Amino acid sequence: MQEAEFKKLREEMVRDHIMARGIADERIIEAFREVCRHHFVPLNNRPFSYQDSPLPIGESQTISQPYIVALMTQSLEIKKGHKVLEIGTGSGYQAAILAHLGAEVFTVERIPSLAKQAEETLDFLGYKVNVKVGDGTLGWPEHAPYDRIIVTAASPSVSPHWIEQLVDGGRIVVPMGGLWHQELVVVEKVGPGDIRQESICGCVFVPLIGEYGYKE
Repeated sequence: MQEAEFKKLREEMVRDHIMARGIADERIIEAFREVCRHHFVPLNNRPFSYQDSPLPIGESQTISQPYIVALMTQSLEIKKGHKVLEIGTGSGYQAAILAHLGAEVFTVERIPSLAKQAEETLDFLGYKVNVKVGDGTLGWPEHAPYDRIIVTAASPSVSPHWIEQLVDGGRIVVPMGGLWHQELVVVEKVGPGDIRQESICGCVFVPLIGEYGYKE
């Protein structure tokens, strides 16, 4: 497919699966118009890049459906200049959206091959994102504190390291629950040792593997 065809499909995705489902933030809508999701999808699945569905990216991992990426991004309430920690780099698509919105992005991926591929794609597209291979449940303490944390895999609970590395008044968006079904939750750090949680909707993500996540 040619870039013009992908652009047409991207516009349809934004209209039918982002705006039509209640995403109203103009900055987020513009980001989804500009960030080329097909570059983050393996070649064999690129014709399906702009369908509103998750797609396999290798290593039993997926790129999330566009609407869920948009909903999580909107729930973060990103401002330009925010320092954001992403847990689970995957394809790098969510990181690109955050970078496009003007965030300083630090992202942790436990699978080296995915981290390498994501970093190469982000560099190719001109997005300056800091990528690390490691256990995302431990966060990335060297660059803390963060204004926002986004978790792109299912976690059984909120890691204490995330809370510790979050500024007071900051928020975490995380799919939390069991292996087969989770709730998308916004966690706000009201103050030291004081958090508030709000459930947004049901969702299904691959499990987050790590010390404070699920075990392999």
